[in-house]
Amino acid sequence: MHRVFQNFIDLLSAAETLQDFSKAMADPATALELSCFAYLALPRTKNDKPRLISTYPSRWTTHYLRNNYQIIDPVIGEALETPEPFRWGLDYRLGSGSTAEQFLFEEAAQFGIRFGFTVPIHDGHGPVAALTFATDERKPRFEKCIDSHERVLQLMAMYFHAHVRRKLVDERVVQGIKLSPREFECLEWASQGKSAWEIGCILGISRNTVADYLDNAKQKLGVRTIVQAATRLAAASKEKRN
Repeated sequence: MHRVFQNFIDLLSAAETLQDFSKAMADPATALELSCFAYLALPRTKNDKPRLISTYPSRWTTHYLRNNYQIIDPVIGEALETPEPFRWGLDYRLGSGSTAEQFLFEEAAQFGIRFGFTVPIHDGHGPVAALTFATDERKPRFEKCIDSHERVLQLMAMYFHAHVRRKLVDERVVQGIKLSPREFECLEWASQGKSAWEIGCILGISRNTVADYLDNAKQKLGVRTIVQAATRLAAASKEKRN
């Protein structure tokens, strides 16, 4: 697992494009026999579209996005409600069991997506995201990997989300003041109560470097404390949603 994780970190650190990010997660998924994966970040506003990075069959993902299935998907619904990873499939009941939800699961099953393990990602100010590993049937290797490495997979999901946001998301303006990708990212995690050490672990940088980015963010925003900077960030996020 150590070698798989290190390869993941190396690929993630070098990733610049959607294809790079897809490979960064697809390689460890294949090595761990976790079959296919899907990372879905929900949009900030109704006019935006979800961000999807996935190795699911393209016919299914195109159909899913075209029909806005994220609105009725019980897996996404569960991810909105809980920060803890969870399993889903024929033996795990999710959602209300409505006709629409059942139809969605039946359609997904036609593309080999019947069971899965999902890691919800709640980052406080951006859109909620979820990383899912899915398979066509319950397999001992899949189940064993989840049982043995659930927390590592959760950490990988957080790393993945953090790097995608840093490399692929452009909105880093707080009330008219533009922050660098790292300044914005560090401030987002700090606003959730993460320490400089914890942020450094998530982003793969030192705690001193995190402190420097946070100091720069405070200086640009004209505030003295992280709490004040986080308050401005929260206000800016609320303005965007409205």
